[in-house]
Amino acid sequence: MEAIILAGGFGTRLRPLTYTRSKSLLPILNKPMIAHIIDTLPKEVNRIILAVNYKKDQIEKYFNENDFNKEIIINNETKPLGTGGATKFAEKYLTERFLVLNSDIICSLNIKDMIKFHKKNKAFTTISLWPVENVSEFGVVDIKDDGKIIGFVEKPKPEDAPSEFINAGAYCLEPEILDYIKTNHLVSMEKEIFPRIIKDTDRFFGYEIKGYWMDIGRISSYINIHKFLMEKNKIDYFQGKNCKIKGILKDSCIGNNVFIGKNSKIHSTIVYDDVIIGENVFLSNCVIGEKCKIGNSSNIVNSVLGDNEILNEQTTLDNKIVWSNPIPKGYPDKQIGNVIGE
Repeated sequence: MEAIILAGGFGTRLRPLTYTRSKSLLPILNKPMIAHIIDTLPKEVNRIILAVNYKKDQIEKYFNENDFNKEIIINNETKPLGTGGATKFAEKYLTERFLVLNSDIICSLNIKDMIKFHKKNKAFTTISLWPVENVSEFGVVDIKDDGKIIGFVEKPKPEDAPSEFINAGAYCLEPEILDYIKTNHLVSMEKEIFPRIIKDTDRFFGYEIKGYWMDIGRISSYINIHKFLMEKNKIDYFQGKNCKIKGILKDSCIGNNVFIGKNSKIHSTIVYDDVIIGENVFLSNCVIGEKCKIGNSSNIVNSVLGDNEILNEQTTLDNKIVWSNPIPKGYPDKQIGNVIGE
């Protein structure tokens, strides 16, 4: 069985971390996000097609150096194709029923059970579902008691919502769905293809995720998934290799070869590899890129430092993005606003 993993986006809301690396390679507990996704795949998935574009060479290098005991195909999109277009672009590698997964969603979905549910119902399409409280911010599914989906309602008023469930971004699909998608076009599976499948087949089902679900699309959710997983594993912090920690860590993840000076306090913060943090430094709700240096007595909160940044002693930052180099060529020109809260 094949799985398509969508890993081609720029991850603009995670800048400046994504100025220098693919979003799908951002580490979560020191392991690339996409590796967490692959670890959830059942054994029957023996081929993975990676829909990539931005930082393709970086992704290719990672999979050349790391063996997942599955066939990995790097499928390079020369232009953005959307969920549907990326699926169609992988058609030559698909031989049967297949999965489509997002590389930036970390959740407790049991994919093996979802496939069983799909087979039992003789479904044409099965999508994962997640319950939300604020239904008016999402497209909500209209679902029957047996799991059959008969429609979508976009951002309904709470009193008009047909359910509490939204599309959670994992799909089990029959190969015939490819006939619905134009080749080499930007196509939204969710907006353009799924409504037609519901109308034509009456075999469109939803499978509820039980446990947790996080879309790692913003700095806030990137920090929160670390805190959640550490709490889930009952650990106060996560630390890489060859570190020298003289300060105090709480709800934080530290990469390899990190030095933290005396009396420094690191709270709810992600620190990448090869970082030097001085004495009496306070970090809270931050992400610190590779090879950064933070001077003594600095106070940094709600902020993100890109790779290789150097902060002088007694630096104070609150809700800032720090990036001193030119924005990479071809990266979308987006205004940098409120970092944590956006």
